[in-house]
Amino acid sequence: MDKSAGTTTGELLTRYRNRLVTEETSRGRRRPGTVNRYLTSLSHAFTVAVKTLEWIDRNPVRNVERLEEPEGRTRFLTPEEIVELLRCCKESPCAALYPIVILALSTGMRRGEILNLRWSDVDFERRQIVLPKEKTKTRQRRVIPLVGHALETLVEWSKERSNDSDLVFPGRMKGKPMTIREPWEKALRAAGIEDYRFHDNRHSAASYLLMTGATDMEVAGILGHLTLAMVKRYAHMSDQHRRRVLERMNREVFSTG
Repeated sequence: MDKSAGTTTGELLTRYRNRLVTEETSRGRRRPGTVNRYLTSLSHAFTVAVKTLEWIDRNPVRNVERLEEPEGRTRFLTPEEIVELLRCCKESPCAALYPIVILALSTGMRRGEILNLRWSDVDFERRQIVLPKEKTKTRQRRVIPLVGHALETLVEWSKERSNDSDLVFPGRMKGKPMTIREPWEKALRAAGIEDYRFHDNRHSAASYLLMTGATDMEVAGILGHLTLAMVKRYAHMSDQHRRRVLERMNREVFSTG
């Protein structure tokens, strides 16, 4: 940070903020949340310049309003949709699609974490996956238990392991993970599932964890979230579950038995 930092104003930063959220990139326009994260990082840098380095007297980012962020998606699979999706994944010409989706639904791992997974990250003896900090979005090491059908599926998949790559799901190009966009979308169409993205498997995992008794803290640990607020964004109880909760309460409170 040079001397020009002292002349940076909130008005100038606001102009750049507006430019960031409106300009087109190769992936489309930046989301308001992304721009807000930029501002948070920039604010931290200015705070260091003020309090630690004493280069400047004020943090101009404090004068910049954050953009309003839309509510997070609430889409997650019903039990019936899970059955149908897994059936179509199992029937897919892409043999890896089924174990990939099983891992996503049972562990809440992100697509990038799954596709970049290496056999050296998998510990069958301890029944867990260990993601080093370099492979996680939060840059924190995460241990993911492997249990039940996910463990069985990955053990079975390990029998198809290629000697040419340590990648659990290697692609056609040597050293590169596979891409699953086309088979994933075909499986969704075959299952008749609409408005559902691969990342929504994380929503489904979080929602069913909470619906089966996990605490917010436990879900945060499994999904690798740094804050409980992120868990609440993912965790949306189904109408059917709300009904079961109320029915159970009514039976206990108003029972004449």
